[in-house]
Amino acid sequence: MTTHPTLRALRTTPEGLLWEPGERWVRGRKGDVTVVDSRRPVLVWEPGVPVPLYAFPHSDVRQDLLRPAADPPIGTHTGSRIFYDLDLDGELLENAAWTFPAADLAGHIAFEWFRRSGRGLDHWYEEEEEIFVHPRDPHKRVDAIRSSRHVQVSAGGTAVADTHRPVLLFETGLPTRYYIPREDVRLDLLEATDHHTGCPYKGTAAYWSLRGGAEVPPNLVWSYPDPLAAVAPIKDLLAFYNEEVDITVDGEPQERPVTHFSRTSGPRT
Repeated sequence: MTTHPTLRALRTTPEGLLWEPGERWVRGRKGDVTVVDSRRPVLVWEPGVPVPLYAFPHSDVRQDLLRPAADPPIGTHTGSRIFYDLDLDGELLENAAWTFPAADLAGHIAFEWFRRSGRGLDHWYEEEEEIFVHPRDPHKRVDAIRSSRHVQVSAGGTAVADTHRPVLLFETGLPTRYYIPREDVRLDLLEATDHHTGCPYKGTAAYWSLRGGAEVPPNLVWSYPDPLAAVAPIKDLLAFYNEEVDITVDGEPQERPVTHFSRTSGPRT
């Protein structure tokens, strides 16, 4: 059998886009209407954006639902100039789709994802599994591994967790996250919030803030009550943002990492 190793190699366009052919069957829906149905998606990484998006051949898109955008945005999506509104029985979703100026991606259309941008298609599927926020990156790993390390967490100078049975979550490009059984966390110091986020690798997270006015951001703690099967060991365990708390592992204080989650009270994933 002949192999083609270059088929999955990343390409670079003069505009700074990275892209590669995808191999998953992808569908995108708005409500009950399937707008995209493709077995030939293309993964695209825009400059400075750590997560990919999908672009699809025109023939795999319900173009009868697209209208030239009445008010196309300027300076978004790597210089794109052609945008489309999505018309669903009179409901108009403005700037829900666009084409990239890159010659390599001519003939392809990309879509906004509601769970990421607040507009666009609200249900996406890879094969028969629903995914959220953005496509999964084939160059990224997420591993949840049970451990016996001694993990201690303090926030604002107060000890909030102490365990010898954490689950360590290793995710490419992010700090190790320490998921801790609830029995080993000072739950009396936590207050549930109405904040939730979605992750294509882990599922939907619920959040807590720290009581008592400590100098830490809100939504400091999260948990996945129903995680995806690949990270099942983290179910119902609690994790803290390493960026904002002090974590000691086996007696060794860990440096606080600096990431895009540092000192922010905005949406987190």
